[in-house]
Amino acid sequence: MATLHFELVAPERVLYSGAVDAVMLPGTEGDMTVLPGHAPVMTALKTGFIVVTDHRDHGTRVLVRGGFADINAAEVTVLAERALASAELTPQSIDQEILTVEMQRDASHEQSFKDAADATIAQLREARAALQY
Repeated sequence: MATLHFELVAPERVLYSGAVDAVMLPGTEGDMTVLPGHAPVMTALKTGFIVVTDHRDHGTRVLVRGGFADINAAEVTVLAERALASAELTPQSIDQEILTVEMQRDASHEQSFKDAADATIAQLREARAALQY
């Protein structure tokens, strides 16, 4: 079976680099699954889970808060604004993320920033609820 190279880069470290069968991305215009041979595209990411499926049909979830994905037939590169690996994903870690965004929202005077923060908080709450399944 064909694979593609996937790399997930967060500001503080590389979270994933290797051959995978598929990558599910939380695009701002809708979730998408990338398979080998995908048409080239660049997309912005919203807060949500990236799900990586490797050659052993093993899925890995990573929570991202924004960023961009560069996709072509053989490779997917994600530059995330913020990312939490599956080992770090707990309801408490997501609660901390929510608290951080709430504090940033409350400190801002720009309505557009507050609106974007409210959307991020809603997406983080959805992610927290998804962890409980």
